[in-house]
Amino acid sequence: MKSIDISEYKVTSKIAIKESNTFVDLEADEKAIEDALEETREQLGELQDTLYAHGKYAVLVCLQGMDAAGKDSLIREVFKDFNARGVVVHSFKVPTELEKKHDFLWRHYIALPARGKFGVFNRTHYENVLVTRVHPEYIMGENIPHINGVEDIDDKFWDKRFEQINNFEETIADNGTIIFKFFLNLSKEEQKNRQLRRLHKTSKNWKFSAGDLDERDLWSDYMRCYEDILNRTSKPHAPWYVIPSDDKPSARLTVASIMLQELQKYTDIKEPELDDKTKARIDEFIARLESE
Repeated sequence: MKSIDISEYKVTSKIAIKESNTFVDLEADEKAIEDALEETREQLGELQDTLYAHGKYAVLVCLQGMDAAGKDSLIREVFKDFNARGVVVHSFKVPTELEKKHDFLWRHYIALPARGKFGVFNRTHYENVLVTRVHPEYIMGENIPHINGVEDIDDKFWDKRFEQINNFEETIADNGTIIFKFFLNLSKEEQKNRQLRRLHKTSKNWKFSAGDLDERDLWSDYMRCYEDILNRTSKPHAPWYVIPSDDKPSARLTVASIMLQELQKYTDIKEPELDDKTKARIDEFIARLESE
């Protein structure tokens, strides 16, 4: 099987989405890829236990992609071997009335993982420079001072919002959150195939919405906004990874492998040791228990 080289996926310079792969050949069949994923996620599960015991870092995993890119199934398969108490998944939908009474980052701040835990954002704070940019009229629902009409939402508005997102990520990174941002790069043709499967297979009908087709018609607009996001917000402390996602098993293994390789670099993440006094009495404690 082809080894997964992080540098092939990490955004470190300006990129064009149309030149980015939506399919990667890992030179292995599906069974081999699934076996490799199982081994990788077991290692991630063990690392999560150590991270939990260490208690000084949190891990935030951000997933973005077009409808049917495979976000839900990726979460299910990659985090399958995690201890349930150590990982929390948040799926961000249309903001509620309460959320709209706060700044756009508020609902993401309060969902951040605590130290020792993993947090997974299924759709993220980037929806605020993605969907709202494709549909700027949505901004009006935030009731922001001095924004009285769509005509007030100019380039300076978006520049400021990008700056706020970069500052948000820098702040949490400086305070111990390890950030992974994955863009699941799906081709328009593969999205069509997956949406058709949802319609043809009765058990999958619930996943389909007529609005999905309306958003598909805006594919070029979304790709333009995604490209801007990747180029303006991939930072050393919060890098983007562009994951070819036309093949779901390969995408899952790629994401899991990147996470494992990067987290293994944090050699200070170790289980805490007992204090010297307690260690000196271990034989005494064993004898006490065995004598019961």
